[in-house]
Amino acid sequence: MLSIFSRPRGQHTKRGINSIPRLSHRESGWLACILMALLGGLLRFVRLGSPRAIVFDETYYVKDAWTMLMTGEPRNWPKTAGPLDLPIDQIFAQGHTSGWLPQAEYVVHPPVGKWCIALGLKLFGGAGNPFAWRVATALAGTIAILLLCRVALRLFHNLPIALTAGFLMAIDGLGIVMSRTGLLDNFIMIFVLGAWLCLMGHRDWARARLRQSWAKDQADFRLHYRVKVIQSQGHPGQESRVELPVATTGPFIAWSWWRTGAALLLGLATGTKWSGAYFFAVFALISVLWDGWERHQAGYGSWLQSAVFRDGLPAALLMIPVWAGTYLASWTGWFLHGDSFMHNWAAQHPGQGLTWLPEGLRSLAEYHRQMWHFHTTLHTRHPYMANPLTWPLQIRPTSFYWQKITGFPGLCGLAKDSPCVAAVTSLGNPLTWWLGSICVILAIFIAVVVKHGDWRIWGVLAGLLAGWLPWMQYMNRTTFTFYSIVILPWMILAICYVANWLRQNSDSVLYRQTMIMGLTLLGLTSAFFYPLWTAMPIPYDFWRMHMWLSSWI
Repeated sequence: MLSIFSRPRGQHTKRGINSIPRLSHRESGWLACILMALLGGLLRFVRLGSPRAIVFDETYYVKDAWTMLMTGEPRNWPKTAGPLDLPIDQIFAQGHTSGWLPQAEYVVHPPVGKWCIALGLKLFGGAGNPFAWRVATALAGTIAILLLCRVALRLFHNLPIALTAGFLMAIDGLGIVMSRTGLLDNFIMIFVLGAWLCLMGHRDWARARLRQSWAKDQADFRLHYRVKVIQSQGHPGQESRVELPVATTGPFIAWSWWRTGAALLLGLATGTKWSGAYFFAVFALISVLWDGWERHQAGYGSWLQSAVFRDGLPAALLMIPVWAGTYLASWTGWFLHGDSFMHNWAAQHPGQGLTWLPEGLRSLAEYHRQMWHFHTTLHTRHPYMANPLTWPLQIRPTSFYWQKITGFPGLCGLAKDSPCVAAVTSLGNPLTWWLGSICVILAIFIAVVVKHGDWRIWGVLAGLLAGWLPWMQYMNRTTFTFYSIVILPWMILAICYVANWLRQNSDSVLYRQTMIMGLTLLGLTSAFFYPLWTAMPIPYDFWRMHMWLSSWI
């Protein structure tokens, strides 16, 4: 008698394999990107509570977030506290977190990022837990890896290239440090990256709609057509004739939920730091130009005029109110609390300021004027200040934390003749940033000279135009290299742009070998620097080996 156990082994195995459901192309893309984000999350969340000390500007943002959670608004703190008159940051890190003063604090950044930190404090045990200080930024940095994978996939339509982008983001030192520190800049980065993904979604939606409309217009014999003669590139004398409808300029594509979502996210970015406004301006302009160009590519005439009047103006009427309304809504707590900083300025200064505004908005406007004055006149010298021109090369990274440690914990046990130290240095993977700087130039050359125009180059340059170029007007201001976290995704996209061009124009075996060797080298470099990004105890001599440039010390 035959039974299930007597079936041929190969037949049973084959049937079992065939019974496993296969993932669709879309599902496998999402799964691969999520797994890459989990890798980056592992590097960000492990030992997130170390060091148990206020790191650099956490002295402002973590304590502000805590008092916002407790009282609704940021409060001042004394410089010292306790019977031993210890520094307030040391007292706070020891778990004594209730020593704020009743006066509202003068803060120079909008509240969205600090509310994000406050949410982490609320969900993970309060200010007595350093993990809670940083969990929101760590989550933002992890999600950013997923978003960058999706952006690269929409740009290049190649999953290995998209995973390359995610991998470079996952292992970059600046991305890791900013995800493990309770600062604001990671939130700007994720908001603008999410907005850019939305605008790319709008582009794909608009492109599909324009082509569908063009197909219908061609079938409509009531439209009058003109003939356009196009010379074939590289073949003199050869030409093609294209019929273009002149009675229509195509469908209305200025509004979509994608574009609305982008405006909202850009409002949140601006509600974290004002530099988000530059992203709004640049992203909105590129998006509208993409609309006009896709209208032209579909076959419609008067594309530039349509881009201005049919796409640009309606898009502005949509995006500006959503962006501005989101930003204004972020100040709700300031309006609700009568003791917030400068809340009663208008009542105390009748006839001053923008008198045509209601008192609440007039007070907020004057507060913003003072914030603007602070940001545009900040020239205080700092040992780690860095000229914006040097950011892409990571010439002067910021030392967030450096401490000598007693004993020989961790890797210090391997070299007991060397002092033991722990450091947090906001230095990106130097090879990634140096390669990215070269690839930005190469990408522009490929797009302009080799391809004679490529819409994807704007996907690479958008973040640099918005997140780096505006800082050129503040060359003498006190700035720091870690501000460049907002351009990290676009530095990586520049690398991916060049890699994608090599994929399409070089020998496949040589391309794969080059990519494997390059990514391995970058991965090993990150492994080498990882202790300096995460405050792992290491011998001083080992720390000194990482100081490739004297400006890194």
